[in-house]
Amino acid sequence: MRRRKSRRGGSGTGDWENTRTGKLAEDGNIEYKLKLVNPSQYRFEHLVTQMKWRLQEGRGEAVYQIGVEDNGLLVGLSEEEMRASLKTLRRMAEKVGADITVLREREVDYDSDVPRKITEVLVRKVPDNQQFLDLRVAVLGNVDSGKSTLLGVLTQGELDNGRGRARLNLFRHLHEIQSGRTSSISFEILGFNSKGETFYLTPMVDDLSLLILRSKWVVNYSDSRTAEEICESSSKMITFIDLAGHHKYLKTTIFGLTSYCPDFAMLVVSANTGIAGTTREHLGLAMALKVPFFIVVSKVDLCSKATVERTVKQLERILKQPGCNKLPLLVNSDDDAVTAAQQFAQSPNITPIFTLSSVSGENLDLLKVFLNILPPLTNSKEQEELMQQLTEFQVDEIYTVPEVGTVVGGTLSSGICREGENLVVGPTDDGKFLRLKVCSIQRNRSACRVLRAGQAATLALGPFDRSLLRKGMVMVSPEMNPTICSVFEAEIVLLFHATTFRKGFQVTVHVGNVRQTAIVEKIHGKDKLRTGEKAVVCFRFIKHPEYLKIGAKLLFREGVTKGIGHVTDLQAITTKENGLEESLGPGQLSF
Repeated sequence: MRRRKSRRGGSGTGDWENTRTGKLAEDGNIEYKLKLVNPSQYRFEHLVTQMKWRLQEGRGEAVYQIGVEDNGLLVGLSEEEMRASLKTLRRMAEKVGADITVLREREVDYDSDVPRKITEVLVRKVPDNQQFLDLRVAVLGNVDSGKSTLLGVLTQGELDNGRGRARLNLFRHLHEIQSGRTSSISFEILGFNSKGETFYLTPMVDDLSLLILRSKWVVNYSDSRTAEEICESSSKMITFIDLAGHHKYLKTTIFGLTSYCPDFAMLVVSANTGIAGTTREHLGLAMALKVPFFIVVSKVDLCSKATVERTVKQLERILKQPGCNKLPLLVNSDDDAVTAAQQFAQSPNITPIFTLSSVSGENLDLLKVFLNILPPLTNSKEQEELMQQLTEFQVDEIYTVPEVGTVVGGTLSSGICREGENLVVGPTDDGKFLRLKVCSIQRNRSACRVLRAGQAATLALGPFDRSLLRKGMVMVSPEMNPTICSVFEAEIVLLFHATTFRKGFQVTVHVGNVRQTAIVEKIHGKDKLRTGEKAVVCFRFIKHPEYLKIGAKLLFREGVTKGIGHVTDLQAITTKENGLEESLGPGQLSF
């Protein structure tokens, strides 16, 4: 049998076939079905079990391609058969408590006078042990590329006025509002319900007369006006981590990438300036940390079509270079967006490129379609393995909340954390761990009793003394007997150095949420390193010990000097040598 050609114009089945990998894989969340017409009760129960498996593989999301054989051949169904198949699929979804949304349809030529279609359907169900599906997207790009404005438009459902009004609610400091430049890390949320409809935050501006974006994917719900209500109404949440673009805030940007464990990165490039400033540096950071990224070319309303095309070609040239080895995929239609989302998750070499405007709203809907379909990178098996391990929570932010006490924000790296659980936090400056109790948990500003591996949250610690905490600490199970070190070895690649990298050189080391100056104690087998060379290097933290793991990704910098690598060995100081301390209240410590 031969492959059939599409009858419709546009991209045809070429884009459709790009999403398939031939024979149906047993793993993964994509299921091919030729037809689902009037199955027997036994067959129906089998199909329901199969759907549960696919949903589990996709951590709550599955894609069904109807009219496609198991070997990937596009056969198609008649109108009547397709209607009956979709009815059966809807019954299956109802049986497991899921919702379905038709992503796209195509006609195929199958040597028949009757038109035959293939249909792609998204099935979504929030897992029983979660409140919603959660993806974290770090936002990178040069200063003035339109990152914060784009997030303001995406999360508030309101177009920008061309002078940056949409970004005002994202800024955390007065000087950010005055300069229009992000200097700190802020978080914004975009919620989708099970049918792919978007929930917005209420805009906090006086003039609400701007155009509200609407499409088949977007519905502006007047009752979903706070973050808490959006969390309650959404089955999928996209948490955007807005990072700084200016070079002098580079350490903040690196901290956001290393400590907040983003699933994906969105690199924003201004169409009128192209690749400028820190764009290449941010691209290099995403690749060094192996964070999958897609690109958004913003401000297309300010440029001619030729200027936009020139910027896109410039990006494509860089992505295809040996150092990147990426395959750019320009998104111009809904079909492209669906294809990009599925290929992006399956292949790390695919890099989708969007061209859009935050002022005119051009192509914004394509980015929403992409984000709605984008699946998580880890499958249910990997998630279960992480949850079986002992509790480990990274401390990234520290707050004092009136009537609540000390609150820490961060990500649960492994295990499960429950409300009321007793943990130990450290290391302190003298290498000790302190006992504490988790009083309450919140995710995206909504109460949560159980936190699972990979999820970000804030934990209330009650009267625990805030001055005993710092960024870079970890909260772990007392059973773990955590190890800490001041001296460690790492296999590194020196990305750039003006002269030679020698013993005694001081650099700022980033390992996960750890950020501290370290001194080069020894370079094994060499006296010095030059740009591009590899070596195993012994580092020593100059201030206090840290909690590290063998195999952890490492990034270091000092001025223009930059390098990457991974931790290979630790000169550990066990907690038995340091002892455990318990915080009984502000300033009170006892062994």
